[in-house]
Amino acid sequence: MENNTNYSRWLHRLARLTAGATFLLIVIGGIVTGTDSGLAVPDWPTTFGYNMFLYPLSEMVGGILYEHSHRLMGSLVGLLTVGLFVFILVKDSRTWLKWLGLAALVAVIVQGVLGGLRVTQINRNFAIVHACLAQAFFALLCGIAWFTSRDWWQDRSETPIETAQKLRRLSLITTCLIYVQLIFGAILRHTGSRLDMHLLFAFLVTLHIFLLARRILGTNDEGQRTGSSMVLGLFGLLAVQLMLGTGAFFAKLTAFGETFATALTVTITTAHVAVGALMLVSSFVLTLKIYKILPTRGKICL
Repeated sequence: MENNTNYSRWLHRLARLTAGATFLLIVIGGIVTGTDSGLAVPDWPTTFGYNMFLYPLSEMVGGILYEHSHRLMGSLVGLLTVGLFVFILVKDSRTWLKWLGLAALVAVIVQGVLGGLRVTQINRNFAIVHACLAQAFFALLCGIAWFTSRDWWQDRSETPIETAQKLRRLSLITTCLIYVQLIFGAILRHTGSRLDMHLLFAFLVTLHIFLLARRILGTNDEGQRTGSSMVLGLFGLLAVQLMLGTGAFFAKLTAFGETFATALTVTITTAHVAVGALMLVSSFVLTLKIYKILPTRGKICL
């Protein structure tokens, strides 16, 4: 068993708080896109000439409320990420975790700049990259949250190496497919194009989650069954996501959607984005867990 003297309850709590705030930021971002409020505030980093943090609350109405709330929440996530990086430097001796903390810090800075360029350059390409990086950043924070948890410090499994390699490969492919699916989802939301690729990867994601669940739940090996609750949760998220995707298709891409109330359409599309993010981080953390617990041919360097 590995030494758990690095474990810090407060570091783990801060990591979870930062990840939770980031998820809320993604939800607000989904509302901004769903209500087409991305350019409701025409300047950046100021807000109608005001310091971002001094903008009058009484004027935060309509699209301005959504866009400015997104900016304020982004600032909070930025501050939390800075605090998380400092806490990692102080509380954890793992060099590779310090590098991950630095990567998170750089990512949140880049993310803020991309959000600003989306406004000042009026370019949807920045919005697409902004959306994709948000998902990757959320996954990174959830990974850090797991690396700082008690669950990280545990024994490895005695699963045969060949079997373990197949499961690791399958879980990694599943995570990559989910992320590519989210990329095409961002393109579809912002441009209305590439529905074909979005549907193709929806099929591939569904297939691989099914295969992953069957492999983990269908074994008697204790090591492989470690992620059974996580894969069941991922399967449940998939079912919800397929229903939300169907709803989003009818709401945004068919004439039938014109009968939907605006609030209903925004709720469906935003929930679709949020559940997609939860699927990505669930698959990502499950993959990390599988790589950590199951044996490898070489030395584990984490």
